[in-house]
Amino acid sequence: MPTNVNDIIRKLPAVRRKKIERRAAQLIAEEMTRQQLRIALKRTQTEVAKALRINQDGVSRLEHRADVLLSTLRKYVKALGGDLSLVAEFPNHAPVRLAGIAEEGESVHVLPKGRRRATKVFA
Repeated sequence: MPTNVNDIIRKLPAVRRKKIERRAAQLIAEEMTRQQLRIALKRTQTEVAKALRINQDGVSRLEHRADVLLSTLRKYVKALGGDLSLVAEFPNHAPVRLAGIAEEGESVHVLPKGRRRATKVFA
């Protein structure tokens, strides 16, 4: 007979279950759709539409569009009260924040521990 993961979790001690629930929530929070982000920030489509100077239907279409211009995404995030940055990740290299895409005037930064400014991106 197959084992149900919910049955296994129910049998775990309460402390362990809470730890698993916290970690699951953390993982879920690391990746959200635009709509989930807006809802998590307790903003309505109407509020975002007003900030973007578009109608509510435009926000709905923006949230469901698969391919969005970065400039549009930057404006959407700004309307939610945030700032957008774009980070490229490569094997065997520190993550690199890309300049000139999310915000004008940003410079390229390597983001290793300590968040030091990079003089070289790749050695």
